[in-house]
Amino acid sequence: MAAFDFDQELCDLALDQAPRVFAVAVQYEVEPGMQDGEIAAWGLAYDDGSAHVVTANGRHRLTLASPERAMWWFGREKGITTRIVWFAAPTAPAFERA
Repeated sequence: MAAFDFDQELCDLALDQAPRVFAVAVQYEVEPGMQDGEIAAWGLAYDDGSAHVVTANGRHRLTLASPERAMWWFGREKGITTRIVWFAAPTAPAFERA
C-alpha cells in the first residue's frame, strides 16, 4: 500500500474547491467605427453562483449575486458594452516553496 501523500491531498482539495477566475472587459466607441476597451475588474466566481470582484485599480470591491451582475455594474454608462472573460480552470496546484 502506498504512503498517504498529505500534500497531494491538500492540492487536490484546493483544485476541487477553487473559484473560477474572470475579468470584466468593457468596450466603447472612441470615434465612429473605432472601438477601444480595457479590463475594468477581476473576479472570483464560486460554486453557489456568487462572485467577488475587485476593480482593476484595486480601489473598490464588490460582492455580487453572480459574475453576470458585474457586467451590469460596469456597463451602466451609455455606450459601454461589457463582457466576461473566463480563465481556464487550474489543473496543477502546487505548494509554493520558500
